[in-house]
Amino acid sequence: MNKKTQGKNSQSSLSKKLQKQNKTTDEFEVMLNNLSLEEVIGLKLELAAKAAGGMLYGLPIWYSLKNITNDAVLKYAYSATSTKMEAARFLGLDKNRFNQLVKKYQIESYFEEKD
Repeated sequence: MNKKTQGKNSQSSLSKKLQKQNKTTDEFEVMLNNLSLEEVIGLKLELAAKAAGGMLYGLPIWYSLKNITNDAVLKYAYSATSTKMEAARFLGLDKNRFNQLVKKYQIESYFEEKD
């Protein structure tokens, strides 16, 4: 694919963004890849609870899961594809619904370079 046919999100990478922010490394990503998604979520919740003094009571975790997973899957689809239309097709969404979700979850602004 040449530069003229690449979409805006063809240069977006969640891994590169997080590495640039010093939130991850290649070594960490190799270790993370050895965990199941369920283990990653459980570990993240355990670490968040420890940071909050051992409790996450009062947070609507169960009811927030749909939004959390939608946000994560949209970020992945956006970073794994070259164009928004390709990302929409990847997720089985029509263009209008995909654009609504990108706006709702602020996916494009997430990948914008901030100085």
